Order: sequence, then structure tokens, then C-alpha cells
Amino acid sequence: MKNMKIIFIVIMVILIGYESGMTIVDSMKTNGSLLNRISDNTELVWNGPRDKKVIAITFDDGPHPRYTPKILNLLKKYDVKATFFVLGKHVSFYPEPLKRIKSEGHEIGNHTYSHVDVKKIPSRKIEEEFNKTQEKIYEVIKEKPKIFRPPFGSYNKYLKELAKKHNVKIILWSSSQDCKDWSNPGVKKIANTVIDNVGNGDIILLHDYVNTTSQTYEALKIILPELKRRGYKFVTVSELIENKGYEDEMKIIEN
Repeated sequence: MKNMKIIFIVIMVILIGYESGMTIVDSMKTNGSLLNRISDNTELVWNGPRDKKVIAITFDDGPHPRYTPKILNLLKKYDVKATFFVLGKHVSFYPEPLKRIKSEGHEIGNHTYSHVDVKKIPSRKIEEEFNKTQEKIYEVIKEKPKIFRPPFGSYNKYLKELAKKHNVKIILWSSSQDCKDWSNPGVKKIANTVIDNVGNGDIILLHDYVNTTSQTYEALKIILPELKRRGYKFVTVSELIENKGYEDEMKIIEN
């Protein structure tokens, strides 16, 4: 796959020139991109369109009664919409925060039932984890997610086939937007990683549950007002990608 990307970049630069070629390269990890269609990765999403000052902030591993409500309060204060990738087991334990996520207009995604690494379990277990979580979420909000984020960002051929089968997108995150808040690196480090590296179309990875004391809430107090001040609009993941295709990229090639 890596070799294919390199070959693709070289061909684009030779055929259409450096500037146009690099424009396409910049959007290669965008849902519906030309490269994803060529390499059969249309289920994978790393970011949204790079020509608009729109971003998606996402939270993994919840819901949880200690952290999720505090984060929701902050999102409401700054009029920010977000996407929550939830664990099925936490939905079973804590359905009320999930109801609130839904009622306040945020998006909900599947994050497996028990936070498994899909590369380390058999195919039948992957499907079991996915389906069980879909059902648990449906029991609470009467709706099944159309987006899925595999723990650790792991995916394989079977997971992509499963995504196609259920018509869901596999949502990863922008490479510069993993601040590893789960490791508690410090409030300022979390905030600076997001703010200093943010770009149009980014999908930001954060967590609304960690096993230890979380620093994410305090970091969000810095992140949200600063990015709003810079003119970024926060949308859900589906809103970020829903109108995207590769037609614009094809126009660049034709021109």
C-alpha cells in the first residue's frame, strides 16, 4: 500500500505538474478520494475537505457518568457539535449519558463492545463486537450508527468488508491530531498539540473516558474557545464528509 501511494504521487506530479499534483496528495486521506477509490479503501476516513475551515472533534471510550456530562456542558457552552465513539459495554452500564449525547445533537459512533484490537481477534469476534454494540446503542436511542472507529486505529481486510456489508464508514483521525490525552501528558500539552497542528478538515481524537484522572476536560477549556476564535466551525464527522466525493479532484486533473 505504501509503495502504491509513492507511485501515485510520482505519476500525478509528472502528469499534471507539481502544484496540482500536491493538491491531490493533500487530500489523499480524505473519504471518497481518488486514491482510496483506486486502492479500494473507500470505507476509510482520515479527514474532511481541506478547502473549508471546518473540523470534527471526536471522543472515544465513553459514555461515562463522571466525564461525559462535563464535556457535554462545555460543548454546549461553546455551541460545539461533536462525535462520540462509544463502547457497547459502557452503553450497557451508563445509558443516560448516551441519551443526552443524542438529544443535544451530537453524533454517535460504534467503538466495539469491549475495546478490542481487531487485528488480534478472529473475524467472527470482530463481527460479534460490532453487532453487539450496534444493538446496545439501538436499545437506548433507537438508531444504529453509520460510523465506526476501531480501537487503536487498527483495521484489516475483514473489517473493511464488514463496513461495506453494514454500510458504515471506518473513521480514523488526522495524523497530527492524536494528542494521546489518555496518557495524561499534561493539560497544556494536550491543548497545544491540537491548536498548534490544526488544519482545515481535521478529525481530532480525544477521549471522554480514561482509567485514571482525565485532563481532557481542562484542555478543552483552552482548545474550544481558541479554535472558535480562529474561525473554525465544529461539525459532526458525518457532516464533515457527507457531501464529499472525488469530482473536484477529477476537475483538477481535467484542468
